[in-house]
Amino acid sequence: MEVYLVRHTETVCEKGICYGQADVEIQDDYLSLFESIKTKIPSNAIVYSSPLKRCTVLANHISEGNFKTDSRLMEMNFGDWELKKWNDIPEDEMNPWMQDFVNVPVPNGESFVQLYERVNTFFDEIKNTNPSNPVVIITHAGVIRSVLCKISNLLLQDAFQNKVDFGEVKKINF
Repeated sequence: MEVYLVRHTETVCEKGICYGQADVEIQDDYLSLFESIKTKIPSNAIVYSSPLKRCTVLANHISEGNFKTDSRLMEMNFGDWELKKWNDIPEDEMNPWMQDFVNVPVPNGESFVQLYERVNTFFDEIKNTNPSNPVVIITHAGVIRSVLCKISNLLLQDAFQNKVDFGEVKKINF
């Protein structure tokens, strides 16, 4: 199965803001970026997207409205930290998570292993349908990193070794 993992383009959030499942907008100058992304994926692909706007705007553009959303493709849930400055998060909350972000959930959010498990249920379902066309998944860095860990047998705590830029397209085979 040929899969194209596409990270959304840059958001309007200033650097240093924690956002995961907050539904933030993308920067306005996205049209030329969208066109560039479109040239990197097959035109006959089946397109799935996170339901967050920063992904659905791109999905709509490259698929001409023919895409499906799935909440399992959403970024990590940062719970109480959503839209806060990373520097403003209390140390007593941040430190345990920083020491083991894989297993320790964010207050009222989730851990990386929880994200990994929900993303894997999505991929298991897609694999079971055995699509004949390529699959494009428009999603977030955390989701893409978790998929790359799975296919490369990389430990989850090493997920950040997988660099994923805004608007980047990664082709993989399952």
